[in-house]
Amino acid sequence: MDGSTAGLVLLFVVSLVPLLPTEVTLLGMGIAAAQGGTSLALVIAVASAGCLASDQALYALGRFGGRAALDRLSRRKKFAAGLGRLDGRLQRHPRPVLVIARWLPSGGTIGALLAGSLRWPMAEFFPASAIGVTLWTSYVAFLGYAGGRMVTEPGISLLLSLGVALILGSAITYGMKRSAVTTGAPLRAGGSATRTPLSS
Repeated sequence: MDGSTAGLVLLFVVSLVPLLPTEVTLLGMGIAAAQGGTSLALVIAVASAGCLASDQALYALGRFGGRAALDRLSRRKKFAAGLGRLDGRLQRHPRPVLVIARWLPSGGTIGALLAGSLRWPMAEFFPASAIGVTLWTSYVAFLGYAGGRMVTEPGISLLLSLGVALILGSAITYGMKRSAVTTGAPLRAGGSATRTPLSS
């Protein structure tokens, strides 16, 4: 197995397993593509396949495990904050929120679990998940690719791409917080909005 194939296998595994550093790995593979190590389209396809499969597994966990899995995750500060940002919004505007959640810390994991726990129909969840996954993996891969084209040193390219990704992710997080203040979404003690059933 050559280096590029090994990198793609690693990318798939990291994309498939929740909480592993998918963004960093995908940025690195985007940089490798810029330097001729592999195909950018193949990098995006492999990462998308892994993330999409992960989403379906998390959706099933949320659907059949109910809120128990989310309650366990909410004991961690990082996940509690993510649940607070996404819970109410996912009930009001599920499709766009599920797509945007990809740019938030652990947003893809939390969004898929929430969608399952809220019994959002799979026929609606899957296309929204596929759109979000494709947009996010393309964005991150192109970011790494651009960094690799601008700076030939891989380490500097990775730091540059990570910096841009962090800034954009922080801007989206800030925008969602501002939206919560503007709409006045009621929050529970755990930080998430009051639940209303999703239509099926």
